[in-house]
Amino acid sequence: MTAAFRKRLLDAATAPYRPAGHFAWHFARGKLSRDPVFFSILEHGMLPGECRIVDLGCGQALLSNLLPAAGRLHAAGDWPAAWPAPPRLTGYRGIELMPRDVERARPALPAGAEVVQGDIRHADFGQANVAIILDSLHYIDVAAQNAALVRVRDTLAPDGTLLLRVGDAAAGLPFKLCMWVDRAVTFVRGHRLGELHCRPAADWRATLESLGFAVRSMPMDAGTPFANTLLLGRLGARSG
Repeated sequence: MTAAFRKRLLDAATAPYRPAGHFAWHFARGKLSRDPVFFSILEHGMLPGECRIVDLGCGQALLSNLLPAAGRLHAAGDWPAAWPAPPRLTGYRGIELMPRDVERARPALPAGAEVVQGDIRHADFGQANVAIILDSLHYIDVAAQNAALVRVRDTLAPDGTLLLRVGDAAAGLPFKLCMWVDRAVTFVRGHRLGELHCRPAADWRATLESLGFAVRSMPMDAGTPFANTLLLGRLGARSG
């Protein structure tokens, strides 16, 4: 992937945030350009060919614009030869607790996408074959985490895909740094954090496997000093 292509994709994915205001646009550009998970999802073909997504703790709903932008570039013949074709987004439901993030997300949403303000412990997940949970479950207690994952499993059955990124609580200093940055960024976005409920990545994986997911783990902290792990879970698949 060349720097020029990366910029074209970044420009296309963040242009819808301009009407949402200066902060929303700059946050979207900073998050998509610096967080390795978004481009990795595309580069490694982590999602099925057609995606109806429920995005828990979606923030500004960046994936709702990244995936269509990727599809437009691919259709125009502007796509890395080594990458699989991007998935087609057939539906998107973001769930976000913080009203300010919902306000910034909504003006940027593409047709057919929605973001609702609500608590992932209680909100309706709707219909989906893909669930995305990036760095949000540690804000609720362990019992609520497990209950949310059961609901995700039931929503995705029989053969859906889950992308869950977590901080690995067994990773020592990099994990502590990750939590410090999490608190700082959340404060800048206008929120306050209470107690965080973090777990080792191995514990998260065991929980997903007990729910019937075949799980593949991969580090998702390239270019950062953090201890983030992405767990790719699939129902109706063999473990690998």
